[in-house]
Amino acid sequence: MLTDSAAATPSRRASSWISLLVLFGIASTVEAFTVSHVFRFMPLYLGTVHVPPAEVPAWTGYLNAAFFLFGLPLVPFWGVWAERFGRIPIIARSAFVEMVVFAVLWLAQDRWQAAFGLLLVGFQLGNTGVMLTALRAVTPQGRVGFAISLFGVTPSLGFALGPATGGWLVDHRVLNLHSLFAFDAAMSLAAGIILLTFAREGRRPPAPSGSATRLALAAVRMALTGRVTLIVFGVFGLAYFAQQIANPFLPLLVLRLVGSSSGAAGQIGIVFGASALLGALLSPLAGAAGDRYGFRLLLAGACVLAAASLAELALAANLVWLTAGAVALGAATATAISMVFAVLATAVPEERRATTLNLVLLPIYFSSVAGAIVGALLVREGLNTVLWTGAAISLVAALLTTRLPAIPRAAP
Repeated sequence: MLTDSAAATPSRRASSWISLLVLFGIASTVEAFTVSHVFRFMPLYLGTVHVPPAEVPAWTGYLNAAFFLFGLPLVPFWGVWAERFGRIPIIARSAFVEMVVFAVLWLAQDRWQAAFGLLLVGFQLGNTGVMLTALRAVTPQGRVGFAISLFGVTPSLGFALGPATGGWLVDHRVLNLHSLFAFDAAMSLAAGIILLTFAREGRRPPAPSGSATRLALAAVRMALTGRVTLIVFGVFGLAYFAQQIANPFLPLLVLRLVGSSSGAAGQIGIVFGASALLGALLSPLAGAAGDRYGFRLLLAGACVLAAASLAELALAANLVWLTAGAVALGAATATAISMVFAVLATAVPEERRATTLNLVLLPIYFSSVAGAIVGALLVREGLNTVLWTGAAISLVAALLTTRLPAIPRAAP
C-alpha cells in the first residue's frame, strides 16, 4: 500500500540535529534573502514593468497580497504530505518553487506577468512548520529551545542581508532589478539541491491512513480547538495584521524622502537591512528574556513597541529617524515571533504540538493577505494613514495578550 511504503524511513543514516539545524538554517536564510528583494524593491520593480507612478502604492499592496493568497488553501496539506511522503522533499519543494517565481519576475514585461509569478508562491508556503517539526524530532530534549531559537534567527538574518546586498548590487550597476531576480532564482535552486543531497530526516511515525483532505482538515481542527493555540494564533494574527497593513509600503517612505533616484535601492537596503539585522541579533535574547520575565509580558511589550515605531515612521523627517523607526519595528517583530514560537513549544500539549508547529505560520499568511489588501485601500488616503492604522491595531493586540494563559517561567 502507498501509505505503508511512504511511512518507511530512509535506510541511510539520519542527519544529526546539528546538521539539520545548519542545513535548514541555510535554506531559511536563502529564502528570506531572496524574498526580501520582492518585499523591499517592489515599488521600484513596478516601474520597470510599466506601472504608472500614481498606481504604484496600490499595486504594491495588491501584489503583496497575491504573494500569499493563492497558497492559503494548501497550507494545511503540506504537513500531511510531509508525514506521508517525507519532510525533506516537501521542504526542498519550496526552494524549487521560489526558483520558478524569481525566474518569472526576471522575465516579466508587465504587471500581469509579475502578478502571475507571485501567485505561484502559493506552492512554496508551508515549509517553516515542517522544518520546525523535523528539527524538533531529532533534537535532544534539553536542546530544543536552543535549536529553535537559533533557527529563528535565520529569517531575520536573510531579511537583513537581502536588502543591503541587493541594494548595493543595483546601485553599483552590477545587476538591475530583473537580473537580481535571476540571481535569486539560481540561489534558490542551489538551496533545494543542497537539501536533497545532504539532509536526512529521522524515523517518522507511520503516516495516518485516509485522504489528504480529511487529514488536513483534521489537522486544522486539532490546532484551532486547543485553547492555548487558539488564543496565541488570534493574538499573533492581529499583531501581524497591524504590521502588514503598513509593511508593504515602508519602502515608499524612503522614496518619499529621497525620491526615485539611482541610489534609492541602496537607501532602502540600508534602512531595512539594519532593522532586520537587529531582529536577527535580538531573537535569542528575546527568548532568554521571555524565560526570565514571562513570554506573555514580552509579547505585549513587542506589540506596544510596534505601535510606537509605526507612529514614529509616520513622523520621520529624515533617513536617520526613518532608520530608527524601522529598527524598532524590526525588534518588535522579532520579539513577537520568538515569543509565539516559545509559547507554542512549551504550552501546547505533546499530542497537538507537531500539528500546531506545522501550521505555525497560518496566522501570518491570513494576516498578510488581509493586511496588504486593507493597506492597498488605505494608502489611497496617504502613506501616513496606513501607519497610524497599523499603530492603533497593534495596541489592540497588546491588550488581547492579557487573554493568554500564564506560562510558567523557566527555573533559574
